[in-house]
Amino acid sequence: MKQYPLMPADLYMPKRGYETWAVIACDQFTSEPAYWEEVEKTVGDKPSALHITLPELYLSGNVEGRIAAVNATMEQYLQDGVFEVKENAMVYVERVGSNGHIRHGIVGAIDLEWYDYHIGSKLPIRATEQTVLERIPPRLQIRKIAPLEAPHVLLLVDDPGQTVVEPLKNKQDKFEKAYDFDLMMGGGHITGYYIDLQTQTHIGEALEALKNKQNGMVFAVGDGNHSLATAKESYLANKNPAARYALVEVVNIHDEAITFEPIYRVLFNVRAKQLLDALKQACNGGYQGADAHRYLCVTPQGTEEISLQPTSKLPVGTLQTFLDAYLQEHREVVIDYIHGEEAVYALCQKENTLGFLFAGMKKDELFDAVEQDGSLPRKTFSMGQARDKRYYIECKKII
Repeated sequence: MKQYPLMPADLYMPKRGYETWAVIACDQFTSEPAYWEEVEKTVGDKPSALHITLPELYLSGNVEGRIAAVNATMEQYLQDGVFEVKENAMVYVERVGSNGHIRHGIVGAIDLEWYDYHIGSKLPIRATEQTVLERIPPRLQIRKIAPLEAPHVLLLVDDPGQTVVEPLKNKQDKFEKAYDFDLMMGGGHITGYYIDLQTQTHIGEALEALKNKQNGMVFAVGDGNHSLATAKESYLANKNPAARYALVEVVNIHDEAITFEPIYRVLFNVRAKQLLDALKQACNGGYQGADAHRYLCVTPQGTEEISLQPTSKLPVGTLQTFLDAYLQEHREVVIDYIHGEEAVYALCQKENTLGFLFAGMKKDELFDAVEQDGSLPRKTFSMGQARDKRYYIECKKII
């Protein structure tokens, strides 16, 4: 079979109980234990992706015990016949988000030999942000003996002509339905269809044509870069052929349902006034030029608007550059990256917290920025609200 940017794979699909099987990406709601406690109550002992993934909320706890339980559960599910196997499969996905818009995507496999998360890579699949290397080892530990992977990676394709995903909108009546259900915890609704072999080939050819137009770049990682980087490192460590291909969902950046939301910053155990004074001093606080970067600072006492002279192209870059240096000198301060204004306000009700709200980047700036600059400041954007992130559904063998 000809090698295309997106390939079919043998998909391990739960035979039943999708409503409790599918859970949101592990890197969401990391500062909101109540969310994950509710998920645990909803799932109970039923077969669920919750039991074969590790929410990052728990990385500071008994990680070894949780990893062992995850791997044991994967093996048990395989032995108990929880899955049915769909060979050489790709899935066309329609996801109704919290705003009522439908996001269209294709689940398939990419060749990790075509992906490099390092800044400045010229491979066809590129990271959009600088990878935080410290986040890879705990994830590697999870994959070390795991027999399965489940994807929450979303890859973006720059396809203004709508040649890859959009033609499938009118074909779903001809496809076998894979699933159709409401996602738990307000995640909206999702429907999936198995794509026939002829259409799979058309998808591959359309992606190959885009690759040839775009200086060899075909995909930019929209969500899940650290998970994909971990998959690459795991593959490089053993060169297992089964681990060479990673499951992803591909979406068109020009899909109307794709919105770029800023990822905000919340600092804990911080002296807010001290930090803000230092920030204003470092970035000419009070600067009112046309190019000024503006922020709304949130504390338990209220809000304050500040205006800074840019030190980066994007507001998030100006802020993150300062915070990186500040956190090096103030090790007691902890940072988290938060999706949604409401979550920032809720977290900043606690004493010694400080949140930053700011304008995000436009989605049509992404591919040019990655092509020209190599990457964006880390945690620059998120595609939609937290509840609209990808849920784990499909699985693939990796050993």
